[in-house]
Amino acid sequence: MRRLGSFAYDFVVGDDPLVAVLVVVAIAGAWLLQRSGVNAWWGVPAVVVAALALSIRRAARPHG
Repeated sequence: MRRLGSFAYDFVVGDDPLVAVLVVVAIAGAWLLQRSGVNAWWGVPAVVVAALALSIRRAARPHG
């Protein structure tokens, strides 16, 4: 069970926990909006693309 939990954490969180949090927040937000009658499916891909761009930008900046 410990190895499975470690794998699941590495798979979901990976190298950038901020991206994982943003995706979870986007899914939860879309779900809440959908429950209130707003067609919000398009928000999730938009947040994923923005989170990916942010992650790449943070990884590409020079360290030092």
